Amino acid sequence: MDYKKAGVDIEAGYQSVELMKKYVQGTMRPEVLGGLGGFSGAFSLKAIKDMDNPVLLSGTDGVGTKIKLAFLMDKHDTVGIDCVAMCVNDVACAGGEPLFFLDYIACGKNYPEKIAAIVKGVAEGCKQAGAALIGGETAEHPGLMPEEEYDLAGFAVGFADEKDIIDGSQIKAGDTLIGIASTGLHSNGFSLVRKVFGMTKESLDTYYDELGTTLGEALLTPTRIYVKTMKAVREAGVRVKGCSHITGGGFQENIPRMLPEGVRAVVKKDSYEIPAIFRLLQEKGGISDDMMYNTYNMGLGMVLAVDPADADKTMEAVRAAGDTPYIVGSCEAGEKGVTLC
Repeated sequence: MDYKKAGVDIEAGYQSVELMKKYVQGTMRPEVLGGLGGFSGAFSLKAIKDMDNPVLLSGTDGVGTKIKLAFLMDKHDTVGIDCVAMCVNDVACAGGEPLFFLDYIACGKNYPEKIAAIVKGVAEGCKQAGAALIGGETAEHPGLMPEEEYDLAGFAVGFADEKDIIDGSQIKAGDTLIGIASTGLHSNGFSLVRKVFGMTKESLDTYYDELGTTLGEALLTPTRIYVKTMKAVREAGVRVKGCSHITGGGFQENIPRMLPEGVRAVVKKDSYEIPAIFRLLQEKGGISDDMMYNTYNMGLGMVLAVDPADADKTMEAVRAAGDTPYIVGSCEAGEKGVTLC
């Protein structure tokens, strides 16, 4: 008896590391010390030592049941982008810049090419965020997970000067709400998606004119990473007062998280174009408006609160960074929460 016969292939683990090295190398920043394969990742903090009061920010998350689509479509090079996005967008939402990222892959069986494809996506997400992929872990769990399945989670660390942290405390009545377009469902609400459409190869390969692609491709579209856009807004001289990353819980849960007591957000549902995937999902599933806005981003991945005088400057900075902004509402005095109208 040996470890391989027990279900854990050490040699496959070594091969996975070799295959992923070329992707990881492309994410390196000057602050990274050492190479891939050590027991820990080392990152110099020399670049932030001159800040008045440097603060570390962190975020951790996974991809959720969206990963089931990757299994069914046998496409594994995009869910890594989702994993990075869910973590670094939270750091950016607080006014931070991600520095480095670590991933964790648990699998029933280590197929080196599949693991490398997953890490390729993680590395692509890190490049989009300007973060270094400085470490990770691939754990083989025979008997605990089916051989063809895996789960993916990640952890990001970033920094900000304390004076630049976005905490929502300065939001007041009259402030403008600016939404930044999402790329679709991102990585939330897929348990409901799977109930509505039925996850079969046939359903995922079905082409929809309104989507301009197959259902599977539309659903697997990676989460948008907003790090560079948030940095562009900051560098444009805009003081973002509040920022909501619209993830699980949709508008109803996430927008109030940025608001102080006594301030209510009012969002106009007709102020931007809702992507076709949401309309298709709602129609096919017979889902109410309330449930849709309480579950999905509905086409807005981020919502910012800014002074009305900064609205045009914010819109210009978002566009220049390659994203699409909309003025979607405003803040008013009232009970903390959100009104959709």
